[in-house]
Amino acid sequence: MLRRLDLRDTVPSAADVRRLLPRAAVDVDVAVDAVRPICEDVRTRGDAAVLDAAARFDGVRPASLRVPRAALAAAAEALDPAVRDALVEAIRRSRVVHRAQLREPVTIEVGPGLTVTERWVPVERVGLYVPGGRVAYPSSVVMNVVPAQEAGVGSLAVFSPPQRDNDGLPHPVVLGACALLGIDEVYAAGGAQAVAMAAYGTESCRGVDVITGPGNVYVTAAKRLVRGVVGVDAEAGPTEVAILADATADPTFVAADLIAQAEHDPMAACLLVTSSVELADAVDIELGKQVPATRHRERVEESLAGQGAVAIVADVDAGLAVVDGWAAEHLEIHTADAGAVAARVRHAGAVFVGPHAPVPLGDYLAGSNHVLPTGGTARHSSGLAVATFQRQVHVVESTRDALRAVAPRLAALAGAEDLTAHSDAVEARFR
Repeated sequence: MLRRLDLRDTVPSAADVRRLLPRAAVDVDVAVDAVRPICEDVRTRGDAAVLDAAARFDGVRPASLRVPRAALAAAAEALDPAVRDALVEAIRRSRVVHRAQLREPVTIEVGPGLTVTERWVPVERVGLYVPGGRVAYPSSVVMNVVPAQEAGVGSLAVFSPPQRDNDGLPHPVVLGACALLGIDEVYAAGGAQAVAMAAYGTESCRGVDVITGPGNVYVTAAKRLVRGVVGVDAEAGPTEVAILADATADPTFVAADLIAQAEHDPMAACLLVTSSVELADAVDIELGKQVPATRHRERVEESLAGQGAVAIVADVDAGLAVVDGWAAEHLEIHTADAGAVAARVRHAGAVFVGPHAPVPLGDYLAGSNHVLPTGGTARHSSGLAVATFQRQVHVVESTRDALRAVAPRLAALAGAEDLTAHSDAVEARFR
């Protein structure tokens, strides 16, 4: 069922891996051209432009962009008890992990009388995007809101598309999750228009400093367009999983995990890298059994046919080179001594170790964040975290004697750069 690549005779470079192994083609640059007029319209016309875009793209014009507090309270009250319980536990676990990421100020004594203190200061206001197209993602509310709250952000606004089946409000479970987290500023806005609304501000919504959260290619393009006006997190494209496995892996588990990722999106990428041809054969057999029985069979089949593959490698070391080159959003390790293998991974958004840590655990209840870099950007970007919502500030303190001690060297460097007023500003203190 999966396209097979035999890489046993070579260890491809990272560039070769990116060329050979499948990912959906997503041209963000083309999408930027498509969303530019939408974003400009929102910048100039504000709420009216957002409402017009909702009618055009979502098929509904909300009665108001800001969700009434009564609707949030009603959504929380209407949550299925099992869903409420799961959300409460997901929030608790996420707080445990993200609270541990907080950094205390550190003061470094550079020399006698001279210190540099490193402080982490939360941004003032953030916009958190929660998708709502093919399915609703209340878990993404948790993943966006909790690290921002733990970072100390004082003002949070959530944006999620209006639903025709919910009177122009975002999905009720998304609203319920917001209420459980104490978020009362929620906007029925999705797509590029929501990103522009957050970045530029409108009559009903004050502009933000940072925008985070996954979305489709148009959301990603809009985030790229407003980068610089506001800070944004890593660009999130179609979801993906890589599974590094050897002969000890259970093919039932591997097949189930590939299907779970393919269920997200027909453009999802699903890669198995294994040193065992027997395992690859067994996984194909399992896919043949499991795919027909899965609820979203058509979506899964499209994903696996389009962006599914098995790479056969000589050994686990060669497999590590392949998965590092691909730099997956999610990487599962199904090998002997999986912990030691996982410790050698350099490029992945998140790593899941062993047969009982599947990606869905991270999606919901591991406490880790599931907003992760895709499309190979895990080579240089990280997942959403407390640090996303904070700025590093250096505070410099110096005594008179400490300044005098460095004055000659400062003057030498200022002279080399022909910035003599720099050294004059220091000398003025000793005349």
